[in-house]
Amino acid sequence: MLKIEEEFFVKKLDLGNDKISKLIKKFAIPCVISMIVAALYNIVDQIFIGWSTAGAFGNAATNIVYPFTVIALAFALLVGDGSAALFNLSIGSKNVEKANKSIGNGLIILIIVAIILTMLGLTFNKQILSIFGGNPKEVECYRYAKDYLIIICYGLPFYIIGQGLNAAIRSDGSPKYAMIATIVGAISNIILDPIFIFLLKMSVKGAAIATIIGQIFTFIISILYFKKSKSFKINKQSIKLDKEVCKQLLLLGLPSLITQLAIVIIIAVANNLVGKYGYMTIASSKIAYGVVTPLAVIGICMKVFGIVVSIVIGVSLGGMPIIGYNMGAGNIKRVKETIKYILITNFIIGCIAFGLFEIFPTLIINIFGNGNSFEYIEYAKYCLRIFLGGIILTCITKSLSIILQSMGSSVKSTLLALARDVIFFVPAIIIIATLSHSVVTMLWSAIIADILAFILGYLLLKSELKNKE
Repeated sequence: MLKIEEEFFVKKLDLGNDKISKLIKKFAIPCVISMIVAALYNIVDQIFIGWSTAGAFGNAATNIVYPFTVIALAFALLVGDGSAALFNLSIGSKNVEKANKSIGNGLIILIIVAIILTMLGLTFNKQILSIFGGNPKEVECYRYAKDYLIIICYGLPFYIIGQGLNAAIRSDGSPKYAMIATIVGAISNIILDPIFIFLLKMSVKGAAIATIIGQIFTFIISILYFKKSKSFKINKQSIKLDKEVCKQLLLLGLPSLITQLAIVIIIAVANNLVGKYGYMTIASSKIAYGVVTPLAVIGICMKVFGIVVSIVIGVSLGGMPIIGYNMGAGNIKRVKETIKYILITNFIIGCIAFGLFEIFPTLIINIFGNGNSFEYIEYAKYCLRIFLGGIILTCITKSLSIILQSMGSSVKSTLLALARDVIFFVPAIIIIATLSHSVVTMLWSAIIADILAFILGYLLLKSELKNKE
């Protein structure tokens, strides 16, 4: 087995010697595509719902449910990315048994998590909707949200396990297979959405059913990979839970969990502030923005934001095997070269996104439905230009968090993942909204958080590199 791993990871992929740009492209391109396609699960639903009879009410409803689906993804990545990171470090140090256990134990934990979250979602759906801004007084919006949540819960096991295994498949040297597994599910969702929403006239329920079917396809393809894995084996020994292995993989995956949960906190806080101050904020038309309009718009902005972050994370995860292997092998020079390439690439991505948000906000928002009110379009412009105004710094910060994770520094990575969205953003948006009573002014809190998190990220990476030298 060791001979096979050495041949695969050194001779074929040349993680310790091949050109950095070549390796990152090999891993990152399929990974980026996989991440974008995964993000499309939610954004495609948003687009089709926006053009359906549900309109803004449907989009507001999916925004209320979206945080719960992100929680599911967060735990999938906690285990999946943690398993992959531990696998890479184990392979780099030639620890075959630990490499196998990192994947096997991860699979068992994914199954346990999937069952727990499904039961919680079905049992406490009313409480979940309330936490994320669902208000029974907004009757139509609330009804759509409840329908969507309950149906989505039935697909959570397929979603969690399918997404969690994606990182393991990539780390095994099969990024294209991982990409295909995700793409098949997303394409199924895209094809089925208009059928269920428009042809069968199932509206928001149809979008949820189409999503579940796509997730089942991804799950099946991911599970089938175990029959052809290259450098790990799933057997009785590898799936037997090992306390130390579980602890290490969960610690390594913690930044991924925090990154996703931070999105949940952002949306939950923003949604509740909108419910409190939406009717107090008057548009230039002298009409209040209300609750449904900001809820729908913030949901759309978060999905658009998610697309950009998915690309950035995809590029960063593409460098994870390279950083992990060379950290295990003690080759710090190649680690630095990989980090530099990742940061430059994601800086360029951030600049492109910034230009699009600032120049074409109306074009972007109109993708998600037509016939929107003046207040809807106006708030959307504010949201894209202000709330996402620090996207360049966000791209760098998200990269740094994954880079630190790849280097095995779970504490610093977790701190940085928490910093932007929780430590800095949440207090800022609450304070600004409370003082201004405005759902527009509160959007500036995102830029404040981006600046502070970028500074912290720079200092943490500098410190980590100094410690490794």
